[in-house]
Amino acid sequence: MAHLLGAEELHLEYPNRIVFDSVTLGLEEGDRIGIVGRNGDGKSTLLRMLAGTLKPTSGRVTRRNGVRMGLLDQSDTLDPKQTVGGAVVGTTPEYVWASDPRIRDIIHGLISDLPWDKTIEELSGGQRRRVALAALLVGDWDIVALDEPTNHLDIEGITWLAHHLKNRWPKNQGCLLVVTHDRWFLDEVALDTWEVHDRIVEPFEGGYAAYILQRVERDRQAAAVEAKRQNLLRKELAWLRRGAPARTSKPKFRIEAANELIADVPEPRNRLELSRLAVARLGKDVVDLLDVGVSYGNHEVLHDVTWRIAPGERSAVLGANGAGKSTLLGLISGTIAPSSGRVKRGKTVRVAELDQQFSALEDFGTKKVREVLAEYHTSYTIDGKDVTPAQLLERLGFAREHLSATVDELSGGQKRRFQLLLVLLSEPNVLILDEPSNDVDTDMLAVLEDLLDSWPGTLIVVSHDRYFVERVTDQQYAILDGTLRHLPGGVDEYLRLREQEETREETPASPKPVVSTAHEMTGGERRALHKELSSIERKLDKVAAQIEKIHRQMAQADQSDYEHVLELDTALRSEQARTEELEEQWLAVSEKLGE
Repeated sequence: MAHLLGAEELHLEYPNRIVFDSVTLGLEEGDRIGIVGRNGDGKSTLLRMLAGTLKPTSGRVTRRNGVRMGLLDQSDTLDPKQTVGGAVVGTTPEYVWASDPRIRDIIHGLISDLPWDKTIEELSGGQRRRVALAALLVGDWDIVALDEPTNHLDIEGITWLAHHLKNRWPKNQGCLLVVTHDRWFLDEVALDTWEVHDRIVEPFEGGYAAYILQRVERDRQAAAVEAKRQNLLRKELAWLRRGAPARTSKPKFRIEAANELIADVPEPRNRLELSRLAVARLGKDVVDLLDVGVSYGNHEVLHDVTWRIAPGERSAVLGANGAGKSTLLGLISGTIAPSSGRVKRGKTVRVAELDQQFSALEDFGTKKVREVLAEYHTSYTIDGKDVTPAQLLERLGFAREHLSATVDELSGGQKRRFQLLLVLLSEPNVLILDEPSNDVDTDMLAVLEDLLDSWPGTLIVVSHDRYFVERVTDQQYAILDGTLRHLPGGVDEYLRLREQEETREETPASPKPVVSTAHEMTGGERRALHKELSSIERKLDKVAAQIEKIHRQMAQADQSDYEHVLELDTALRSEQARTEELEEQWLAVSEKLGE
């Protein structure tokens, strides 16, 4: 493969610290490299040095003649007076860029919802970020360097971006460098991983899953990393291997090594034990949304939403930006009243929310961290052990000196972690997490997931981080057409449904057959079918719970008691037949809806 760029003996030093010391690396045609590391260790700095926007203290970066490199920085460099169209395609005539399928795809995938003639200063921060990404991608680059490109993208946008980057160049051509905390995205686009730590850049073969495996093996053999972090990584590896084995297909080393490493690692969560504890803390009633609708003036955001949230339930809510996810969370937390239907809450329910605005920290700005912690409980139980708030703070990546810092002095990522700690110390039994992975690096996300594994309550998550969603929740729902839909097929099913929805919206009008279709249905008919669909899904959930109960009884039964075992087997077959019947009903109703 042809050489594109080389960095020799890079050294970067500031008055108070050394960021990099004698870093040498190179980029070749066909490289697809994900860059990981703790916040503050220099990931963004490395990209800027390679792109030439930051000069190292010593050492040099060289490029092959004619190599073009495009960088998406975290800073906003767009001209506020420029229009969206001008920022993306510049002065290129419309007949030129509109005839280019690649540019049309980029515009559709990232900014199809933005008016072409709107000025940059009129956009929100997230919209400006998407325009900047689109403007970079329409360019013709040999090397594309992206710093946190998934920020402000929803799950559909992240999926589109992964597909675009995987198909942007022919095989063994072009080069991709990407800094991101989105681990699913890393596994999709990266063929190799660079870890930035301790002033160096350490290469690993494969994407995120492969990087975790090699890192655990390295730490195990060298005994160079403290036991707590190693056990945490092994636990995450166990989930990767058990939950998504295809992810470790990229590396060339033996998969048997992973199986040996996780042989004695238990499942991330003991679901039965957590469910038992949740019922003990909550009772059987948590929050029931019964035929709920929410309207703002003439604008209907949600309608006919029925969701009986169970004790110990761990669910994620998916949906496009503006679909109504925040409204749904407000119904659950009680900050929003329904326009129709009713919300029923258990008497013992205590809801806490980790939101995107750091509202839990608003009253503590000038207080020191230790002063804030003193207002809470002196201990917190995790994995059956009592730990102090200071120990939990250390587990979340804080150093002892941070205890003396004021809350205002914390970085965005530190505030996010401190906010989580305060939420947990308030001892809720229903926890709502709204985009919890923002400003958090991959190591801290693993710590957060580990804490949630042993949290014995009901968990509701809204996140565009697919890896996080699949890791910490057991089932997923989506807001589609203003109503809530269960997703037995998870995120993949959601993406398929959204694609079908977009296809229907884009299909031009044509003569219709006599047979009624989803497009010809009245709103009342669609709502009735949605209610029927929700009813079937609730029945499926009940049957699934009964099947799980029978499996537990069979595991505990005396195998010599033939009659009892036969009775359980008959009951199991009956419930499985009932599942097939309900699934057929579900498919029939879905076809009527055109979904």
